[in-house]
Amino acid sequence: MSWEPVRDAYSSMSEQYIGLFGGDWALLDDETALVREHLTGLDGPVLDLGCGPGHWTAYLHSRGADVTGIDLVPEFVAHARANFPGPPFKLGSMAEPDVPRHSVAGILAWYSTIHLPPPELDRMLTSFRDVLAPGGKVVLGFFDSDDGVAAFDHKVITAYRWPVDEFSARLARAGFTELQCLRQQPPDRPDRKYAAIAASAG
Repeated sequence: MSWEPVRDAYSSMSEQYIGLFGGDWALLDDETALVREHLTGLDGPVLDLGCGPGHWTAYLHSRGADVTGIDLVPEFVAHARANFPGPPFKLGSMAEPDVPRHSVAGILAWYSTIHLPPPELDRMLTSFRDVLAPGGKVVLGFFDSDDGVAAFDHKVITAYRWPVDEFSARLARAGFTELQCLRQQPPDRPDRKYAAIAASAG
């Protein structure tokens, strides 16, 4: 997959996107609890892959995680470095995080795999498994679906919705064991369903 269209699309909307995570915006309690439960207190480094403006990286760092944020979009990395002192932020692709195999204790991929079509998602999950140490954990956020895998017009660039069972099955095929699943449907967005899965590397 070529990442340039994704990078360029987010770069063109970077100010608007960064604005979503400023002001009164806050991490949701259920999501925060899921991420905190599985990605803090680990014995080793954590990667926030597709970290965007850096809010989750900053949260994990505040909870004591040895976390690094990685993103393709220069504007996001610049914003994160300027606004969240402490954790390192790197410009790069989640497909090539530049770390040794089996060296990472945890991975957060919070809505950063949503633009991957099904074959590319499988390859990415395998890549995550490859960099995680045995027993390492991954937490992924994605758009939920009741009607099969479906592409839709995301406000930035085409994204995909996934049935939770299908996403779980693909994680299992990549060598993960599901630990926890969270599903949400905000009352003000009946057209959107959200999900997150925490899993461990076998």
